[in-house]
Amino acid sequence: MRALLLCLTLLLSSSPVAAQDSLGLAVPVTVVDSGLLKHILPRFSLKTSIRVIPDASGPMLLAPIPPGVPVFQGGGVTYHLRIVDDPRQQQFLDWLLSETGKTTIESFKRDGAPPFSAQFAVTETAEAPVVDGNTTRGAELSRLHCGRCHVVGPENRMNGLGSTPSFAVLRSLPDWIERFEQFFIRNPHGAFTQIIDVTPPFDPERPPPIVPVEMTIDDIDAIIAHVARTRAADLGAPLALQ
Repeated sequence: MRALLLCLTLLLSSSPVAAQDSLGLAVPVTVVDSGLLKHILPRFSLKTSIRVIPDASGPMLLAPIPPGVPVFQGGGVTYHLRIVDDPRQQQFLDWLLSETGKTTIESFKRDGAPPFSAQFAVTETAEAPVVDGNTTRGAELSRLHCGRCHVVGPENRMNGLGSTPSFAVLRSLPDWIERFEQFFIRNPHGAFTQIIDVTPPFDPERPPPIVPVEMTIDDIDAIIAHVARTRAADLGAPLALQ
């Protein structure tokens, strides 16, 4: 991913609205700095009475890479919006894709020129897999179980083992979902991991070498949902920037 997600605390308008009445949108810093959000979000709110605010931990994610629905382009980058199953989020996506939303994006100008375009041809790509699961629970489980060895995010970036890839690196791989779905059969996880009603009990004569990890299929789904929102590492960038 070419840009970092920026957590903004300033609201785009002065109207006091409770946080639970707003929709959070995680956005690349390049889009925030452009001023586009200050142009389009108040107009969407005026049209629908739904408030969208920049929030790095929000349920919606605008990213310069798939998966997601392409909504506009700028600087040679196609931005994709990822949402979960929520009527208000779907309404925001539908508005961006509507003629009104596209016109609003096209009408935004910086230094006299429109930096973004909503009129572009979409290249056909393989349909992104549907990721279901509790992302909050997935973040907790990732820190609890996976954080023993992997860097799962900024909160434990100094605690991971050097020989294990971070979640950001794993997220950048084309088969990342399969890797997480099947992690318990990949070395070395099988020696200390049990998935309830899936894996057989440990052999009493060969106990786990470390404190065992016990999970359910729902736990795995939650972790995958969390990883789906993790910023993929740019493997072409210097390690210090990943």
